[in-house]
Amino acid sequence: MTSPSRSIHVVAAVITDARGRILLNRRTGNSDMAGLWEFPGGKREPGESSEQALVRELREELGIEAEVGEWVMEVPQLYPDKRLRLEVRMVRQWKGTARGREGQAITWVNADKLGRYSMPPADLPVVAALHQPERYLVTPEAGDDAETWLAGLESAIDGGLRRVQLRTPVAADRAELARAAVARFGRQAELLLNRDIDLARELGVGVHLGGEQLLQLDARPLPASQLVAASCHDLAQLQAAQRLGCDFAVLGPVQATASHPGAPVLGWEGFEQLRERVSLPLYAIGGLAPADVVTARRHGALGVAAIRSLWPALQPA
Repeated sequence: MTSPSRSIHVVAAVITDARGRILLNRRTGNSDMAGLWEFPGGKREPGESSEQALVRELREELGIEAEVGEWVMEVPQLYPDKRLRLEVRMVRQWKGTARGREGQAITWVNADKLGRYSMPPADLPVVAALHQPERYLVTPEAGDDAETWLAGLESAIDGGLRRVQLRTPVAADRAELARAAVARFGRQAELLLNRDIDLARELGVGVHLGGEQLLQLDARPLPASQLVAASCHDLAQLQAAQRLGCDFAVLGPVQATASHPGAPVLGWEGFEQLRERVSLPLYAIGGLAPADVVTARRHGALGVAAIRSLWPALQPA
């Protein structure tokens, strides 16, 4: 794909009402991607701050005077005719009554129903960031002491982790360990088994695919009620994950890691160059910790995935 010469910075708002619903704007017939629903906002003009641009756009589009709140994330997205950077801010307070002043339809949507609306590619990672966990634990492989590993998993979940990849290689004893983990913690966190599609189907949990598995599958291996994720290292794998309908993917390594010394790294610039070519929610992985979540979101990630920095027994005392 030839990179477009035009770059624009758009600022959009997640506007929430007293009931926690979120306002969506429908693109009109005269605009790009007409008919799709989006978070309201618009292009930042020269000399404007992001706050000024968003206040102006919401006044023009919706007739409200908004109080711009906290920053959520930025999404780089490559379109055929432009390179877009979508900056997203929260808006919880405003004056006036929101209405479509430019002839567009608007609607208030419960956060958990946002996925039912067709949206532009750049808006989709924002939907994920609003209700999916910002940390994704990849467990270390269990050694000979299964109870110690299960205790570590319990400690991580008690500490607030709500999405976990269980690295239990396909073998009879490891399958029993996966069953034990699902029995103990399956109602407390979203659990995904590493690579083992058949066992995930049996246990009713998610699966995390390896990059080579992505290229071998013709269809999503589990129903929509069970999460499907994947590890990706290049554009071909990312595109395969999106084609299969993966719920999210992990992309990296962003930085050098102890588990893969000497492996080539993407860096944040490389991560962003791949992220902008898909609309899939992504976790950044590789030498990262919870403190890197904000940086990850500045480059379009949902958050960070990690082993060492999220597993209690591997963190510095």
